Amino acid sequence: MANNILDKIDLRKLGALLQQARKKSGLTQADAAKVIDAARTTIVAIEKGERRLKPNELIKLARAYGRAVSDFVRSSPITEPFEVQFRAAYQRNTKEEALISSSIQRLEELCHNYLELENVVDAPLPQNYPQEYDVTDMPLEAAAESIAIAERQRLGLGDGPIPLLRDILEQSVGLRIFYLEMPPKYSGFYSYGEELGGCVAINSNHPEERRRWSLAHEYLHFLAHRCKPVIDYTDYEKKHQRKPRSEHLGDAFPNYFLMPTSGLMKRFNDMYQTHGKFTPTNLFTLAHYYGVSIEALGYRLEDIKLIPSGTLDRLRDRGLKVRQVQKELGLEEIDQRADIFPIHYQHLAIEALEQGLITEGRFADFLGVDRLEARRIAEILREHSSGMEEESAYLDLRQA
Repeated sequence: MANNILDKIDLRKLGALLQQARKKSGLTQADAAKVIDAARTTIVAIEKGERRLKPNELIKLARAYGRAVSDFVRSSPITEPFEVQFRAAYQRNTKEEALISSSIQRLEELCHNYLELENVVDAPLPQNYPQEYDVTDMPLEAAAESIAIAERQRLGLGDGPIPLLRDILEQSVGLRIFYLEMPPKYSGFYSYGEELGGCVAINSNHPEERRRWSLAHEYLHFLAHRCKPVIDYTDYEKKHQRKPRSEHLGDAFPNYFLMPTSGLMKRFNDMYQTHGKFTPTNLFTLAHYYGVSIEALGYRLEDIKLIPSGTLDRLRDRGLKVRQVQKELGLEEIDQRADIFPIHYQHLAIEALEQGLITEGRFADFLGVDRLEARRIAEILREHSSGMEEESAYLDLRQA
């Protein structure tokens, strides 16, 4: 490593990065001091940006923290670590901590990468954030429906289904959404920071209907509890005697956001008038139309008195096999984009590579793959980015 690289680095930013990495690795300042054979006060000065590091010292510290030297010498923003926010916001025992901590760290890493790509390409993620909704004194169901209607109007979604929910929340709102592998008991988690904005992770192992529901749930946290990070369990009632109001609101919101009352009643009545009744086949077809589970639609129809209470339970008692019936009806699995990375993130990565702003190795890091796989992905992204003939790309379509 040439000395001039360290000469040009902002010492305070480097110190902050080193401090974050040290804390994450579980080492004390005294431990770090031993690594470079110095006094603890030297580490204090380095982390404050008051003492310049020698190249060999940075190499030793990076190795001790389990990080690459490039993590400290490239230009990347300093943001508050996710773990601090989540631990302050959500109490978990040691076993649960071990189950989910790697997913939290992965989301943190990916969101930092996202911000770094924006800085490298000079293309910040557009944020179309509404003001935080205050529903403190409103009845819970009314609050959930009020927010859902307001957001649908704000985003121009009408009262129909939202087939591309993830894309809309990424591109029309500006959330950073990643699909990550998690244990089955977790549906997703959410965090917000001034620099990173709204960040969401959804359990990629769940079916698409469940992922959409979880994403709407996390979106409610962003809308109504923006600065309160949360991790959502699938078996919350078993873990807690009393579910907080924020979680009840998060559970109610997807009903109204994914299946707005006006549109749902209109489509139900159309089916009823056409057939003279509302059959299990209609139930399956309507659930597929809205991209929700049979259970979610069934309970929603029961709540608004369109089908008798207990209908879903009676169907279950008769041995209804959901996947089998869906297959028999020719209802294919709903469209999904279950890849880890947001579309905008992928395009920033390939643009940075094409412009020579990052190396092939760094491109591979951004996508979490080896260099061979990175080359294959780069080719796919290049083809996707150049889908139109070059001469067509420059047409002014307003005058075509």
